Amino acid sequence: MRAVNLSPLTMYRLARFGLLMLLLHITPAIAQVVNEDAPGIGACKTNEVIKFRGGTARLENDLFADTDQNYSSGVALTAVSQDIIGKLKPECLPTPVRLQAELIMMLNPGFWTDAENPAHTQNVVVKLGQSMFTPKDFARTDLILDDRPYAGLLYVGMSWNRRKHEPQGNLEVLDTREITLGVIGPWALGEQAQNLIHDLVGVDRFLGWKNQLKNEPALQLAIDRKFRDYRGTGAIVPGFSVDSIRSLGLRLGNIETSASVGIEGRIGWNLPNDFGTYPIRPGAENRPPSAASIHGDSGDATPAIVRPRSGVHLFGTLESKLVLHDFSLDGNLFRASHRVTRRPWVAQAAVGISAQGLVAGHGVKLALMRVWRTREFDEQGPSHAYGSVALSIEF
Repeated sequence: MRAVNLSPLTMYRLARFGLLMLLLHITPAIAQVVNEDAPGIGACKTNEVIKFRGGTARLENDLFADTDQNYSSGVALTAVSQDIIGKLKPECLPTPVRLQAELIMMLNPGFWTDAENPAHTQNVVVKLGQSMFTPKDFARTDLILDDRPYAGLLYVGMSWNRRKHEPQGNLEVLDTREITLGVIGPWALGEQAQNLIHDLVGVDRFLGWKNQLKNEPALQLAIDRKFRDYRGTGAIVPGFSVDSIRSLGLRLGNIETSASVGIEGRIGWNLPNDFGTYPIRPGAENRPPSAASIHGDSGDATPAIVRPRSGVHLFGTLESKLVLHDFSLDGNLFRASHRVTRRPWVAQAAVGISAQGLVAGHGVKLALMRVWRTREFDEQGPSHAYGSVALSIEF
């Protein structure tokens, strides 16, 4: 039989098609199919099992900022479950979700200590993503010692989000715990993805991918907490308003080990009653449970502000981060590889616009942002910038 030689572009397209078909078949049915094996599933209520209610597609690329280096591109697809109110029932969860919840309970026992509180609710977010990083000089084929390595990351993550509000207080909190698994190196298909994008937009390919980081497994545990003032039970805050969201984050693993603190400010009409907008990051994908699910039965007669309404707002974010490990700068953890001199402190700022509304009875949200990041390593030239587009749909 004659061997068939496939080009890297063709291989990437086939891999991308295969992943898309896998997602289309698995995501809508994950709760129903996997739960068939769960003991006691027949006794579970509708709001105690995992059913997906929406999703988000994100695209980030530095071509939006008229550059092509450092963090070059990122894509992420997420699916968010319906809200689960009150105490978690492990027997009602699909096996992968149940195992992850048990691991979180073991690593962070306090995460569900107040699970009996009816004012607290949670959901699950599943994410598939890819990120790629390149040096500045696209034409060189040799190893560029004074610039960052070629690097790709392909990952899947699953997170639990818990939204909490004590009736006697004026503070609302979103706690997130995520476990991310993936692969670093050629298996992440970074070269093929970048070649596809560059061919589509008609720009030169990068020629030094043979020097990229080597294959190795990727693991990251992420903890996030966001704070905001309590703004009622509706899907939106009606009328013109201003708010702020504060955040703390911790990541542990060979993707990134870091601690961060940040703040986001928003101003606009009919602000969404959520916890803000942010760039792609492997870890802590915080699509929160809805405010209405905490404070009332979704089947009750509710005022108009509880239902989604059209709105638009401007937002800005600031974040400072202490970085102890970054695979895209420090290279492979388990094998010798190219690396640069990582800077321990990195700051990031973003500004953007977000609009939401109803389309054919489904909630839709579009967010556009421009992100600036300070120098991440000593050998780096000027600070980096890129653009981000996120489209969210409620099924």
